[in-house]
Amino acid sequence: MAAQERDSARIYIIGAGFAGRAIAREIAAKRVFGSVVAFLDDDGTKIGSKIEGIPVLGPIRDVVNLLSRQPADEAIIAIPSASREALRELYYLLKKAGFARIRIVPTIAQIIEGDAHLIQAREIDPQDLLGRNPVTIGIRESLLYLRGKRVLITGAGGSIGSELARQLLSAGVARLYLYGHGENSIYNIDRDLRLLQEEGVGEKTAIVPVIGELKDADYVRFIIARLKCDAIFHAAAYKHVPMMEANTVAAVENNVLGTRNLVEAALSAGVRRFVLISTDKAVEPVSTYGASKLIAERIVLDAALRASSGREFMVVRFGNVLGSRGSIVPLFQKQIAKGGPVTITHPDAARYFMTIPEACSLVLKTGGVGRGGNLYLLDMGESVKIRDLAEQMIRFYGFEPGRDIRIEYIGLRPGERIEERLWSPEESLVPTEYPRINRLERTTPPFALEELLAEIDPVIRRVHGKESIYRNRHSMRAILKKHVPTLIVPEHEPEF
Repeated sequence: MAAQERDSARIYIIGAGFAGRAIAREIAAKRVFGSVVAFLDDDGTKIGSKIEGIPVLGPIRDVVNLLSRQPADEAIIAIPSASREALRELYYLLKKAGFARIRIVPTIAQIIEGDAHLIQAREIDPQDLLGRNPVTIGIRESLLYLRGKRVLITGAGGSIGSELARQLLSAGVARLYLYGHGENSIYNIDRDLRLLQEEGVGEKTAIVPVIGELKDADYVRFIIARLKCDAIFHAAAYKHVPMMEANTVAAVENNVLGTRNLVEAALSAGVRRFVLISTDKAVEPVSTYGASKLIAERIVLDAALRASSGREFMVVRFGNVLGSRGSIVPLFQKQIAKGGPVTITHPDAARYFMTIPEACSLVLKTGGVGRGGNLYLLDMGESVKIRDLAEQMIRFYGFEPGRDIRIEYIGLRPGERIEERLWSPEESLVPTEYPRINRLERTTPPFALEELLAEIDPVIRRVHGKESIYRNRHSMRAILKKHVPTLIVPEHEPEF
């Protein structure tokens, strides 16, 4: 938006509560984003009054189409506690009314009570309207256990890692280490966090970017000891299922060896709290990615048995998150933008979904209330048919499924299944006292972890006398299949 357009923009703020008032004050103070014309609200005690010198009009449904507007008019939805249903209704109402731009402030899961900032407002996205209503968690209270601590996030440039970092800005941590092997992604989250801090979001946490490979055991042991972190949230993983099927050894090397290196370094350095982010694809896994995450789970839970008293090593498992990089939401967006078709693997394909902010707030909560040696499962609600998700997204962009945008079925890709499961027959679900956080108890002994790790070692690195299996995909799959019987081994694939 050009400077002249910004100056002339007339902004309507939907919601005259704490978030709306904070946004209005910031717009007035900066004087570069346009001017707030009115608040729109459904609260009868506010309608007809003025707040911050700005009139409050309503009810929203009755007045939105009667407004005397201009082409550059913008709406900012500032109702952090709004349900998905309410947001959908508001969005379609504002879109029908012809607003040029519709933005939204974060949900309650992303902002501290009484604290909303214009920099957090962003273009409304399909994922804001999809899925269930997220649980409301008091972030400040749930993160007290990290106050004054040094916290490290692996995979900090990824979808989960970056959102963990944003929420941790409000935890009062002494240092926040952003660990990753991709300089661009770490640069981006580092810059985002600093911009948020400049605009008053969170507390004066020291942000430290760290570039490094988890596969390098010597470096990992060195850097974890040097950083003296109190808590680690391990979100780094190779996770694109079909790609990992084609790169089997690399998947195991990164997800298994990388996790083992990090866990051993954490044990050696005296890290007090370690939380592994896991996936529903680790349940009776059929893919290399799923098998690698199942092994990673066992590595962390085994470490918990070796950790001294008062040190908590745990696993948090959940399903898909809406809008993560490489997930179906961005893919569908691109397919819709080019006019379709929207591709779905199978008519009955279904997945469990939650938003990234909700998943991260529950992970951070679990990290504080969880106990070492436990595997926790976030309550994902009911599974969602991928076709239903696609149809909702097509309608979000103003098209009709089947008529304007075609849906095409392309068949399951390597490593995929029609439906995912959240726990296996060998695991039993035990509710906790905390909303949407469950614990899983295993009823049968797991696979022989040390034996498996010893067998995969010569496939990952050159070992004298075993050169023939170095980076050999067939050898890796055979080892995984021996310990993880549910794994599907494809036929007629190359050795390397």
